[in-house]
Amino acid sequence: MKLIEILTSPWAIQPEKLSEIQGIYATHLRGEKIDIEAIEARLNRPLSSEQQDYEIRDNGVAVLSVDGVIAPKANLFTRVSGGASAQLLIKQVESAIADPRVSGLVLAVDSPGGSVLGTPELAATIRELSAEKPIVTVSEGTLASAAYWFGSAANAVYISGPTVNVGSIGVVMTHDYSPRATGGQATEITAGRYKRIASSVAPLTAEGKQYLQDQVDHIYSVFVDAVADHRGVAAEDVVQHMADGRVFIGQQAVDAGLVDGIATVDAIVQQMAADANQFSARRVAQIAAKSNTAAGAGGALGGSTSPTVASAGAAKSHDPIHEENEMPDPVATVLTREALERDHAPLYAQLRTDFMAEGAASERQRILGIEAHSMPGHEALISTLKADGKTTPDQAAAQVLGAEKTKLAAMATNLKGDAPDPVKPTDDPQATSAKKPTHEAIAARAQEIVTAESNAGRRISYAQAAARANNELSAA
Repeated sequence: MKLIEILTSPWAIQPEKLSEIQGIYATHLRGEKIDIEAIEARLNRPLSSEQQDYEIRDNGVAVLSVDGVIAPKANLFTRVSGGASAQLLIKQVESAIADPRVSGLVLAVDSPGGSVLGTPELAATIRELSAEKPIVTVSEGTLASAAYWFGSAANAVYISGPTVNVGSIGVVMTHDYSPRATGGQATEITAGRYKRIASSVAPLTAEGKQYLQDQVDHIYSVFVDAVADHRGVAAEDVVQHMADGRVFIGQQAVDAGLVDGIATVDAIVQQMAADANQFSARRVAQIAAKSNTAAGAGGALGGSTSPTVASAGAAKSHDPIHEENEMPDPVATVLTREALERDHAPLYAQLRTDFMAEGAASERQRILGIEAHSMPGHEALISTLKADGKTTPDQAAAQVLGAEKTKLAAMATNLKGDAPDPVKPTDDPQATSAKKPTHEAIAARAQEIVTAESNAGRRISYAQAAARANNELSAA
């Protein structure tokens, strides 16, 4: 592979690492001498193209370290980047699985990604051979972009702690107007519409940009489909929860379904040495956001109450402290307020804010509804009902009307006690026709008038009602 192709081809790598590498190669392409000693001093390590072979540990468990940027082949690229060759990694994985001494393979990966060339083939090799012997990926630093592409092809994926970087699922391509500029002018003669549509010696046209974008989008779709196959989920789930280019840190990666739990390389080696078959089945990603939504918690990327699960036939973990691959009992598992606040603090805070706002609005409506049923003489009752926090407006109306009825009955009783003795009956027709209505009749009619006016949404005092009742009954 030519250096100019490395410089301009699509990459699946963290941006800052790509910029550093391209800067070194741009210097080389301009004809300037690369200061190897200065690079070694900045990287704090000697440059070397040697790639480590796998190491066989306890009970035939092999460990293959994959460090640095991933390149298609071992060349100046791997010497400068201190990375690994996809071509050599394929051979080493094949050799380890074919080795009769090896019972299982642990890929110890610390890589920001690299060139997409050779990465799909490496991932396919790991995916295929993991069916023959258990393969587990563990990262104790970074498992990003192209590194996650092939790392996720293992039967299970783990990170060593809460600060490991995972994800950065995406593709980047850089167009440099003229990385080889020397002050001269280059003229290109081409045949074929797309032959040099994104030339490095001319500004990028809109058509050229779209051409490069189409290439990046296609590679991105291949990347997403591969992760979906590796993790046992739909491509839509990968796009929604994993593949927006973000870097997930520690528990975030577990919750997003990118990894199956937290365990060190040594811990996985010990578990595999005890029983390699527990990793023979492929783990299925459990996305915490989807689990929380199903439980009614709102669908945020939450904490550790939704552990990853094992696929059908996968054996249980022998490390209950670090590994999370058992499905909890849906009947026994209850999401309490304390658990939600502890394990899903951002979600809890958002829900608390939303519920408080909704509760405040509901309480305002309740109080206004109670005040609408207020009647003179019952202000204390209205204040009590508003303050209890539970009485509804309809319940308040019933209580106020009941209190008013009791009040009117008491007034009627008092009026009856204060009434003068009735006059003796007379046979005079005029006296009979002028007989006044009784207090009981006035009180009863006044109650009817108060109730009718209240039902109609109007207010009337008892005195007004009694006067109207007296007039009506006297005229009857």
